[in-house]
Parts: sequence; structure tokens; C-alpha cells
Amino acid sequence: MQPSPANGAAHGEHPARWRTLVFLSIATVFALSVWFSTNAIAPALETQRGFSSADIAWLTITVQLGFVLGTLIIAVTNLADLMNTRKLFAICAVLAGASNIALVFLPGGFATALVLRLLSGVFLGGVYPPGMKILSGWFRSGRGIAIGVMIGALTLGSGSPHLLRSVFVSQWELTLYLSSILAVLAGAIVYFLVQDGPLDVPARRFNPSYLIQTIRVPATRMIFFGYLGHMWELYAMWAWISSYLAVVYGTKSLIGGSLDLASLVTFLVFAAGAAGCVAAGLFAERYGRTLATSVAMIISGGTALFIGFLPHEWGLVIAVAALVWGASVVADSAQFSTGLTELSEDAYRGTALAFQTGLGFLLTIVPIWLVPVLADSIGWGLAFAMLAIGPILGTAAMLRLRSMSESKAMAMGHR
Repeated sequence: MQPSPANGAAHGEHPARWRTLVFLSIATVFALSVWFSTNAIAPALETQRGFSSADIAWLTITVQLGFVLGTLIIAVTNLADLMNTRKLFAICAVLAGASNIALVFLPGGFATALVLRLLSGVFLGGVYPPGMKILSGWFRSGRGIAIGVMIGALTLGSGSPHLLRSVFVSQWELTLYLSSILAVLAGAIVYFLVQDGPLDVPARRFNPSYLIQTIRVPATRMIFFGYLGHMWELYAMWAWISSYLAVVYGTKSLIGGSLDLASLVTFLVFAAGAAGCVAAGLFAERYGRTLATSVAMIISGGTALFIGFLPHEWGLVIAVAALVWGASVVADSAQFSTGLTELSEDAYRGTALAFQTGLGFLLTIVPIWLVPVLADSIGWGLAFAMLAIGPILGTAAMLRLRSMSESKAMAMGHR
């Protein structure tokens, strides 16, 4: 284990924290490329492996279930606080890459794919929450910006398979090869180039009552409710925006047919989300996390209400609306995580994050399943509008938190 930098570095103001942020963000982009790999190559899986659109939905849901299982294992065992977090991140990133590439090599049909996607989700549960715990060990002031950058990296990584697919339309296996290689590189980067932070605290024995306590405390309960509202919308949008854009743009392409338009716009939606995370982090540090999350959810929820009703002939308008939705739908994600670390006991930061994340991803299963069902029966307009329920309730929770005195512990007093 590498030595932590000196604790005397002005309460986490150690200059190495920015280097850590860069390396950890790159690793997150690489590792999360595994997440939506099967969504990106869905057309190929349907034509070459005989999967249906319902099968693709279940592959996506299975990753979510696996992620929930992985994060809950970490929460229940307190693994993120008992094991060196860099090692946990590295091991899980490599295993996520291995389970992803196995889709190409292992024989079998839909059942095999389900098991492999479940494993990918479990291992990704050992990447995302531990990664944020690593960052919280480096940052006190500026923590919201730092985690915003990291979740921006998560967003970019989640969208990267769509970029790969836009280039390798006829070679879907390359998308899996490259995303798996990137996941392995992510593990190497964190293990060899990232250090433990000066704000990292000694672990305590796991106390099951702490998970109950976090829900009983009104302030952390509002954080949970806000996060759940955010998650109701986020992953269903990410899972199905590519299918919606494929309907809008069909087989249109750019650069002489070498770049699939729907896949490219989908990647740009994710890229806009990465920029939104950074912008929201800067906004939150100045005006508060409760306000930043509320503004983001109002914009994203408002976009969800109308984008699916736009005429498909309005391709440019739809692209702009999708970019706005992409930028706002994930912009607030880091602020929920950061706010929880500010309201939780230091020694249980990793456990609290894993618990919050597990609950959020468990909820995502419902809208991910609902959107294609509603789209097939009543159209994309109402299917996407249904997602606005989450931001509406989430905004109410965060404005309630803003009125509580405990919220002064967030964003250096900016609530």
C-alpha cells in the first residue's frame, strides 16, 4: 500500500489532489465503458444473436441488479472502509472487463449473456462508490467540484460504447474488445498511480444500525429522497435515448456513411452530461448543493415532458433538446453524493455512499422496464414524460432539505 501524503497539507489542500483527480477521472471513463456496451451494440445482438428488444431491456436491467448487489455487499460488509479502496477499485475494474469480453468468447445464448451482465454489474459496484470514497479522502473544500468531475467521467465512460459503435457499425465485437481493455487499464491506473488521501480515516467495525440511522436522520433522508427522484429519470433516459434517436434518425450517417448519426448524437448526449456535471459542481460550490440539484431537476424534468412529443422531422430541434436533457439529467448526481459525505460520519462515508447508490440503482429497474413498454404501446412522448415524476419529487425533497439547519454543513455553508 502506498503511503498517504502528509496530513499537514492544509486539510486536504495537498497539491497532489489534482493529480489524483485527473488519474481517477481517466480510470472512471475507462472502467464505465463496460456499463452500456450491450445497449450500444443492441442492433447487432438482435440480428446476429436473435435477441429481442425485450431481451436487450433485461440485459440492461440485469446490469442494474448486479450493481445493486455489488454495492449492497459493500454496504453490508463495510468493505469500502475495511479494505484498501484502491485495491478494491482495481480488482473490480479488471473483473468487469473480463465479464464484458466473455460475451464474445463464451458459447450460449440469452441466459449466458444475462449471467455475464449480472457479473459486470456486481463488479462495477466495486468501482463507482469506492472511487468516490477515494476522492472524498483528498477533498474537503471543492469536494463537490471534484466528485462532479468524476461523475462527469462516469457519464463520458457510460456513453463511450456509443462512440465506438458509431465508428465500428459492422464490427460490434470491437466495441466489447475495446471497452474491456479500457476497464483493465482503469484498474492499473488506480492501483499504480493513485494514492490514499490525507483525509482518509481509519475504518470502524460494521454497524448495521448505521444504515438505519442514516434513514432516520431527516437531513440524510431528504438526500436519499432527492437522489431517488434523480435516479428514477437518469438511467432510464440513458438506457433508451439511443433507441429513441435511432427511430428519429433511422440509418442516416455522416462522412460518407462511415459514422452512424444516431450513435454519434447519443454519445454527444452523454458528453453534454459530463460537461453538466462540472458546471453543476462549480455552481453548487458557490450557491449550494440543494439549489444546484433543484435547478438541474427542473430542467431535466421539463425536457422529459416534451421531447418525445416532438415531430421526428425536427431532427435538429430534437438533437438540441436531447443535449439539454443529457446535460441536466446527470448534472446533479455528484451533489447528492457529495452532500451525503458532508452529512455522514467520516468513518462510514464509503458505507453510506454504497447504501445510497444501491437504493438508487434498485429503483432504476422500474423505469428502465417501463419506458420501452410505454413507448411500444402509447409512444415515446408519454414514455419519457413519465420520467418527470422523479425530478418533481426530488426537487421537493431538496428544497425541504435547504430549509433545515443541518444543510449548513453542505458546500461550506452554502447549503
